Amino acid sequence: MQYVYSSKPNFTPREAAGEQAHAAGPPENDREKEDKMKSYDIALFPGDGTGPEVLREGVKVLEAACARYDIRLNYENFGFGGEHYMKTGETLPDSAIEDLKQHDAIYLGAIGHPDVKPGILEVGILLKARFALDQYINLRPVKLYPNVETPLKDKGPDEIDFVIIRENTGGIYTGVGGAAMVGTEHETATQVMTYTRPVVERCVRYAYDYARKRNRKKLLTLVHKCNVLTHVGDLWVRTHEEVGNADYPDIKQDYNHVDACTMWMVKSPEFYDVIVTANLFGDIITDLGAMIQGGMGIAAGGNINPEGVSMFEPIGGSAPKYTGRNVINPFAAIAAGGMMMETLGENEVAAAIDKAIYDALASGKIKSLSAGRMGMGTTEVGDFVASLI
Repeated sequence: MQYVYSSKPNFTPREAAGEQAHAAGPPENDREKEDKMKSYDIALFPGDGTGPEVLREGVKVLEAACARYDIRLNYENFGFGGEHYMKTGETLPDSAIEDLKQHDAIYLGAIGHPDVKPGILEVGILLKARFALDQYINLRPVKLYPNVETPLKDKGPDEIDFVIIRENTGGIYTGVGGAAMVGTEHETATQVMTYTRPVVERCVRYAYDYARKRNRKKLLTLVHKCNVLTHVGDLWVRTHEEVGNADYPDIKQDYNHVDACTMWMVKSPEFYDVIVTANLFGDIITDLGAMIQGGMGIAAGGNINPEGVSMFEPIGGSAPKYTGRNVINPFAAIAAGGMMMETLGENEVAAAIDKAIYDALASGKIKSLSAGRMGMGTTEVGDFVASLI
């Protein structure tokens, strides 16, 4: 295997995959085989807190799955995060964005440091990368695995298995607006939800394509609030209908107001197949989706540019109080690695990782998804899942 990393990382991919396997180097025949292998360049962002720990296990499982299908992953470590910011005052420089553009994907541990004011790292690293790399899709599978607790009564893996596609770069999060007479009794603030037809349409088309590729119910549900947000809502509704009628006659169309969607996700999640929605509404309902699939410890996400560089991450955050204790749950990071391979077109690798997660949880050996209650440590969970590839 070939590994590349730029700055001193919290771990090396070689350590994650097992030093002993690489100590002697590959024999000559194996070198020739590696030269012919399909390869991808992956930017690693271990980040803060428990991010390096869960990313290490994700890499471990990725290596096991890619080895099975003769795929090589070349890694470069990017050491940006809280510690780097406190030493340098730098979040994510423009030069790093240019470096990231040379990679096939970004694999993130977690961003967030208790000694850095909230928002600095999130805006300066995550949002900067999202906008600079035009990662206009946020992809969030909502899938309940066996033996994982859900707060929904009488619902199981057969009922909780759908995908939320959130538009990721437009809407009310673009910063259009302002404040006037701040600090006076007449203080006024505005935040404008702005969308263009091209931004909406590319998201809707991605969602239709995903529903077709998923090939389950072939149902695309648009979620918005068009009865109140009549201008932007109308743009989304018309785009959903016009694109579907013109180019996706095989995909059924549906619409939910966002408040109704939150109700139906709890009452009848089995109704959904693929949901597409605007940035603000997606930010809300994806966290609800994470809860009904068993919590943040199993929820993975992708910030995707279908024509460029995408970023994949566990959703649960940096969990600083568990740092270095070998107790954090790595399943979401492992699942994010599988999403990365699916987006790169390596569906067999992605399926192998998903099956290994399924088999690990179905085994009954994982006692809980809560930190410190899994019945084994973080590294042992990674070893177990990798062994099931």
